[in-house]
Amino acid sequence: MEKVLYIGSDHGGVDLKKELIDFATVQGIMIQNLGTDSRDSVDYPDYAKKVAEKVAGNDNAFGVAICRSGIGVSISANKVKGVRAALVSSEELARLSRQHNNANVLCFGADFIEPGVAKKALLKFVTTEFEGGRHARRVQKMTDLEGQDEI
Repeated sequence: MEKVLYIGSDHGGVDLKKELIDFATVQGIMIQNLGTDSRDSVDYPDYAKKVAEKVAGNDNAFGVAICRSGIGVSISANKVKGVRAALVSSEELARLSRQHNNANVLCFGADFIEPGVAKKALLKFVTTEFEGGRHARRVQKMTDLEGQDEI
């Protein structure tokens, strides 16, 4: 089964989100937009939660959450059990977040990343597998912090 990419942003991330949706569609990535689609002020935790809840416990899903800094959505998404959200600013950090940390939600700060870099990071995120091995033990320790049983 092909993985679904759930994407959401607050008003500050709408423009980057649209670019990423267009890019992902061209790449053949199955994507679901969880809003917002307006520049009217909204609260970033609401959209981070929507993304995180779709991804938590779903091995066939990735998420992308965007706000102006990326910090608010990453903190918010990480409050949902089963989510490992990573705020990244490069393709390399996106790769490492998947390979070493088994991240399942990618977070961007729209004011701190160029759309071209975000597109490369997104593609790297969805195409990189978790390496397992010594990293599995560390990811399990993160999971244990939230009272989950499995990676």
